Amino acid sequence: MRRVLCAVMAHETNTFSKDLTTLDTFKRRDFYLGNQIAEVRRGTRSNFGGSFEAADKFGWQLVHPIIANANPSGTVTDEAFEYICGQILDAVDQAGGVDAALLHLHGAMVVDSYPDAEGELLRRLRAKVGPKVPIAVTLDLHGNITPLMAENANALIAFKTYPHIDQYERAWQGAEILERAMNGEIEPRVVLARRRMLTGLDMGRTQGGPMKELVEEGTALEEKGEQLSVSVFAGFPHADIADVGPSVAIAYDARKPGAEAAARATAERFMDRCWETRDYAALTFLTPEQAAKKAKAEEQGAKAPLVIADYTDNPGGGGYGDTTALLKAMVDADLQNAAFHAICDPAAIAEGMKAGVGSTITLTFGGKWDPTKGGGPLTLSGKVRVLTDGEVWAYGPMGGGVRREYGPSMVFRVGGIDIVFITNNGQAVDLAQYTAMGIEPTRKTTLAVKSMHHFRAAFQPISREVVVVDSGSLCSENFKTFTFKNVPRPIWPLDEVTDPTGR
Repeated sequence: MRRVLCAVMAHETNTFSKDLTTLDTFKRRDFYLGNQIAEVRRGTRSNFGGSFEAADKFGWQLVHPIIANANPSGTVTDEAFEYICGQILDAVDQAGGVDAALLHLHGAMVVDSYPDAEGELLRRLRAKVGPKVPIAVTLDLHGNITPLMAENANALIAFKTYPHIDQYERAWQGAEILERAMNGEIEPRVVLARRRMLTGLDMGRTQGGPMKELVEEGTALEEKGEQLSVSVFAGFPHADIADVGPSVAIAYDARKPGAEAAARATAERFMDRCWETRDYAALTFLTPEQAAKKAKAEEQGAKAPLVIADYTDNPGGGGYGDTTALLKAMVDADLQNAAFHAICDPAAIAEGMKAGVGSTITLTFGGKWDPTKGGGPLTLSGKVRVLTDGEVWAYGPMGGGVRREYGPSMVFRVGGIDIVFITNNGQAVDLAQYTAMGIEPTRKTTLAVKSMHHFRAAFQPISREVVVVDSGSLCSENFKTFTFKNVPRPIWPLDEVTDPTGR
């Protein structure tokens, strides 16, 4: 029976965040070891759910040491990285070697000592297993893909959707490539193309525009058998590292004459298109005040909620999740029948728990990490309506039956607004994040969420309209307001670029 290593090491690192990512940060999100993994992931539409099914079909023994997936935040400590890497690499020795590896990484993880964390993990794994063991990696399409990753993997497979609802399918794609490689049918290798770009492809939105066009063309090449995988990465621009920005990674069959040249030509052509469309943007941003004014004007007779997304305090992009500018605008507008998800503030929750459900109290909360970005602390009086342990079972398009832990949580009602407070930071991606707190989102007139785009999978179908807000927080797309020290210069849009290839 073939032994296949499978593990999750996932973190999207916003290097501008003051919130360092420790091993405890990973343990507060998705963190499972050994036999725990089958208990929580079998039967789910997750990357590990697909991996277990593929192992059953192909008769593999899946070696699964760890799932370590932290909410996006600041730079990862060396201690956390070494622990996770150690679990993965030690599992190879404990299994007596492996025949292949199917890893589920992010692609934009930055560690104190390793700006290219995934590349370093793959380098170490390759050194351990040798050159002939195939390694396939599934990655977030917001990964900053590096030459070191491409050199040490046989396939780098990006999600094809944003919101990311195809992690299960990409796991199957990686598994099928590995099975064919182990059977001697193919010899997968990777080519990588990049440009002098910090951002592009409309931040990876796959509903239209150049990202959708390239993903569809790449999928067609896969279906025709011309390439093993075609992965389009929008990159993660809130990372001040050398290998930042969009890229295209193509896995080709090295056994085919001319395959490498063809793959490289396609990758370069795709990146030319990325460069040509660099100014394309699908969104129009409102200020918090404009969004609140619109919500108030439309309250009477509304048949479905207006969804307001606080785009720039997105916990899914490393936002602190505690900025208050949008909430203050909603309170000032005296919105009724509204709900807000969420403020990450454990201290406020502790005060609510001390007072108890039904109590009317005054809380000072939010804006604690950086009051200059997205609004400082608010002091408001309201009623403690709900207190929970924060366990949520997500069953929406991005949920796949996975349990999520947000820690002690609270609903605090101020006027006509139900405000959700959470302990473990996380963006709103599933309706269960409201219903678990006793709030029925479909019956609200206005719903506010802290999220860039993932919220759309669950919330857009129930909305009458979606608007997005720039509150001036940590995930703003006004990149010239950030101080970049490590990105290669010149780079667009920070500089004028005459040669986008950087040659």
